[in-house]
Amino acid sequence: MPQSVAEVIVETLQLAGVQRCYGVPGDTLNYITDAIRRSDIRWIHVRHEEAGGLAAGADALLTGELSACAGSCGPGSLHFINGLYESHRNRAPVVLIASQIVRDELGFEFPQEVDFKSVYAGCSVFCDEIRTPSQARRKTAMAAQAALSRRGVAVLIVPADVSQAEAVGEPGFSVHRPQPQTCPSPAEIEKIAAALNAGQRIAIYGGSGCEKAHEQVVALASRLDAPIAHTSRAKDYLEHDNPFNVGMTGVFGSEAGYHALMACDTLLLLGCDFAWRQFYPSNAQIIQIDIDGTHLGRRHPIDLGVVGGVAETITMLLPRIQQRTDRTFLDACMDHRHAALRAQEKHAIMQEGRKIHPQYLTETIARHAAQDAIYAADGGSPMVWCLRHVPSTGANRTLVSLTHGTMANAMPQALGAKAAFPDRQVISMSGDGGIAMLLGDLLTAVQENLPIKVCIFDNGTLGFVELEQKVEGLLEAFTELVNPDFAKVAQAMGFWARRVERAAELEAAVQQWLAEPGPALLDVVTDRFELVMPPKVKPQQVFGTALYSAKAVLAGKGSDVFELVRGAIS
Repeated sequence: MPQSVAEVIVETLQLAGVQRCYGVPGDTLNYITDAIRRSDIRWIHVRHEEAGGLAAGADALLTGELSACAGSCGPGSLHFINGLYESHRNRAPVVLIASQIVRDELGFEFPQEVDFKSVYAGCSVFCDEIRTPSQARRKTAMAAQAALSRRGVAVLIVPADVSQAEAVGEPGFSVHRPQPQTCPSPAEIEKIAAALNAGQRIAIYGGSGCEKAHEQVVALASRLDAPIAHTSRAKDYLEHDNPFNVGMTGVFGSEAGYHALMACDTLLLLGCDFAWRQFYPSNAQIIQIDIDGTHLGRRHPIDLGVVGGVAETITMLLPRIQQRTDRTFLDACMDHRHAALRAQEKHAIMQEGRKIHPQYLTETIARHAAQDAIYAADGGSPMVWCLRHVPSTGANRTLVSLTHGTMANAMPQALGAKAAFPDRQVISMSGDGGIAMLLGDLLTAVQENLPIKVCIFDNGTLGFVELEQKVEGLLEAFTELVNPDFAKVAQAMGFWARRVERAAELEAAVQQWLAEPGPALLDVVTDRFELVMPPKVKPQQVFGTALYSAKAVLAGKGSDVFELVRGAIS
């Protein structure tokens, strides 16, 4: 029986591993959605395409498999852009089926005509149009192959008249899954070994390239007596079961991670492309190992750079590394680590008579959550509290918007995570600003039976933006949020929901929220004046906050200054 182009596209994607497609149906997409209806691919009907792009990216990132999303012509497929930028920058293999107006009307400014190829060029590894029915299977296979091999978004543009046409052409095109191992040359391995054996104060800085290299990285640190700092993206891969861990560095990190990098004389970068140059040492020899040669030395000058997978390269390197016996540098770094943890813990306690510390809220959630829970946290302060206060177990996962830095990522990513892992606990740590942006997709959780747990950090402000303004010495501007009772809103949508305003009520509320069998939302009023402190406070930042304080007093905001100072010193 002849197949339509739409059927060929869906069949090819299903054979490539797609199990779920996120989207909103529409006229030019009708033949695609009808083909999905008759396939084994699950259609997940989101309320906004941006949420679909974020959900598909979380699905792909966590499973390592191809996921899909699909939209109608013009605004429909255009709405995916932010979600797919996030997915692409997270290196998540996602295919977007962007349906298009009929070919005869292209180029004539027809209603809803959008040049998707130019729009998506900057956030995709493949972006092309199926121009004729004979191209359908080959182009779909190419899109899927590119997304899986290059780890990113592939955009397949499908005019409506093409999707309903009878497919012709060769049936043999399919998707392949090569698994190459990439290693440096023996001469490069010898150079790395010589540099590490000569170092006195050696530190390791691991990034997301350490995803499958926990055992090898810890073994290398043991041989070198070296502290291991890690990027935020590497938290899930390096933090757990690691006696050499000194935590994250960067703005979200701790003083211990910062100290390890600044005080070392030899720094080994492993799969790390951390962008903030001020957090690299200026007087250390730097060695970089990365699977992508274009990453070598692009953030900070390095002395030696090689291309290779982290696990494979360390396996070759270990026999050439001498066992060190001087733990002086490592012990000093671990002392900084213990001090940083003590400072962090003092904010993560219940304080009667004050609004709820967001750190205390985060630690309470982590204490009662499942060992293999999946956390998604909104850009801004919820992301920081998640990274700092949810301990890695080796089984749990964290999803945060680090490279793209978008708002409103958490709840849609939780939807995708729950669709992919229906038997795991999935928690969205949402900001009040973030949840409001895509509030309608709480309905997706109800409609699609995705029992996610949403906790809103409700501080009545765009807190991270407000802090940035204060550090610049500016009075806060346009950051105030007039929020509803989110619990009542969620209840109207079909969620179990509760609002918490007193710290004494939090523990029981969190336990009840996590135990609910269906979608559940906790609206927690948190302290607006809780500061996200970087690991190293620069004089100009202190001056900026002091200048804010002076301006605020003159503007009649003395009580705000008092709360800000009390939050910083308590």
